[in-house]
Amino acid sequence: MHRCPKPEPTLFTHIASQIVSVAASDDGEFHGPSLAEFFPPAVLFEGTPFELNRIMLIRLLVCAVLIIWMILATRRMRVIPGRGQVINEFLFGFVRNGIVIETLGEKDGRRFMAPLMTMFFLTLGLNITGVIPFLNIAGTSVIGTPLLMAVVSYVLFIYAGIKKHGAGGYFRTSLFPAGVPWPLYIVVAPIEFVSTFILRPVTLTLRLLMNMVAGHLLLVLCFAATQFFFVTVLFNQANLMGLLGIGTLAFGAIFTLFEILVAVLQAYVFTFLATVYIQLSLADEH
Repeated sequence: MHRCPKPEPTLFTHIASQIVSVAASDDGEFHGPSLAEFFPPAVLFEGTPFELNRIMLIRLLVCAVLIIWMILATRRMRVIPGRGQVINEFLFGFVRNGIVIETLGEKDGRRFMAPLMTMFFLTLGLNITGVIPFLNIAGTSVIGTPLLMAVVSYVLFIYAGIKKHGAGGYFRTSLFPAGVPWPLYIVVAPIEFVSTFILRPVTLTLRLLMNMVAGHLLLVLCFAATQFFFVTVLFNQANLMGLLGIGTLAFGAIFTLFEILVAVLQAYVFTFLATVYIQLSLADEH
């Protein structure tokens, strides 16, 4: 008897198999989410320097979408804006006026507008993928991207300080704040060094990373429990305890809305703190 050959798995099926955590294994027991979800296997170019997993593909997708959106949003600007232009101008104006100009002023704000605006929309785009169906994980939930953006922020505020005060003047005002009795500099200078040049990038990285990791694990826990209660307990075992899935589904829906709020808030906080660090570097005294 002729047997049809087994079809080869496609890229789509390979990615789709990693999207939702399995709530119940063959033994019928519940298994919650684990940190292994943040380290998925390679999807493309495995074993090469260009190896890509699902999270890397999500990052590339977000970058492509942002580039296309920015081109389309600014391509045909009109004096009397349409609905789409109004929305885009509101978003751009929120970052431009509400974060950058308000903190740095018009002159310095224009100088650092491009990297800070890019930082906000990239962070927001990568954060929001955690609640988008068929993506279901934030591009900022692995340390690489938060760390890279924290390093960019680090370079920006040091560059701003050196450009304004010179290398010697910037590090002097950063490590030896005015008004402190000179014997106390023995204690104050190391504290200022650690606070300014070590803790700032570390806290920027960890704040964003931990919020995205915690949000993802919470959502997976709710929806994996829902699948377990409905499929395994209610339908397979005919146990009315499976109705508890209604509660976990409701919690999952609520936490999804909360995660959208967190995605926006973390993009705002990250960009705002980066802007504040630049403003502190530009100040005459620290």
